[in-house]
Amino acid sequence: MDKNRLLKECIQASRGNFFSLEIPANSIADGEDIEQMARELEKEGKIKIRDCVHNDIFVYVHGIVKYASN
Repeated sequence: MDKNRLLKECIQASRGNFFSLEIPANSIADGEDIEQMARELEKEGKIKIRDCVHNDIFVYVHGIVKYASN
């Protein structure tokens, strides 16, 4: 998974501006990579993360999709 695909999934999963995703992760390292990509999207101003939790099985990301560009 890359940042663009993660952003696309956030937009598709959104209700209004809010989104909630459960992304399967094969390992802890995969979960950390997904969390890192989500943090990068937040730094770019494309999403706002409210909650990001990862364990061995999945990564749960909850937040807001920002439509306005800076």
